[in-house]
Amino acid sequence: MMDKKHDKILSTAAEGKVIHILNLRKSFDGNDVLKDINLNVNKGETLITLGKSGSGKSVLLKCIVRLIEPDGGSINVLGEDIISLSPSELMSIRRNIGFIFQSSALYDSMSVRENLKFPLVRHFKLSKTEIEERVIDVLENVGLKEAIDKMPSELSGGMRKRIGLARTLILRPEIMLYDEPTTGLDPATSREISSLIRQMQEKYNVTSIVVTHDMECVHITADRIVVLQDGTFTHSGTYQELQKSNDEFVSSFFT
Repeated sequence: MMDKKHDKILSTAAEGKVIHILNLRKSFDGNDVLKDINLNVNKGETLITLGKSGSGKSVLLKCIVRLIEPDGGSINVLGEDIISLSPSELMSIRRNIGFIFQSSALYDSMSVRENLKFPLVRHFKLSKTEIEERVIDVLENVGLKEAIDKMPSELSGGMRKRIGLARTLILRPEIMLYDEPTTGLDPATSREISSLIRQMQEKYNVTSIVVTHDMECVHITADRIVVLQDGTFTHSGTYQELQKSNDEFVSSFFT
């Protein structure tokens, strides 16, 4: 288990790095949210970020896709320096990154079918048959083929989460970023969504970062956990390793 040594949080494996972050900093109105973030995420890994509310976990995700501009440091994603990319280059990289927001962010005026077709029509030149096949395939993956012609208002919270995941997966991204994927769901539905995240990782070998306070979600999905405290990562390890930690801050998440 790694403990209070930023350099040790960086993976020693040079190959397979999908995300490489070095000395990342971000402040808002003089408040240092991210002070010194160093992190590697390897191909096919599901990484969980733990930390108090307002500690900067969601800010980190948004910096990775440059929805928020960092104040300093470097972010390398899929071999590209994200911070230096032009708008068109950044858009090209973002096509390989799926971002699951807390709200699922479905278009309320579109049916499930239309929600899923929209990103395909926008980003790819596919035939109508190819688009329909992808829509059916991804709905089968999330267990909601029967909901294809429903409107978002007809879906439960758990179903909306599944459709949000399907709409992101339909682009077949290499990276998935999840911001509180089980927020607002009952325990049984939260377990279903967590299991689905794990199943999709295993099926597509997608690399994921998950921000969550749901420790059952952590237990189900995590290959590795990093702990964000006072603007930097202070601990890293598996669920079992951190569960045994004597650090008061770390142990508070497991009790």
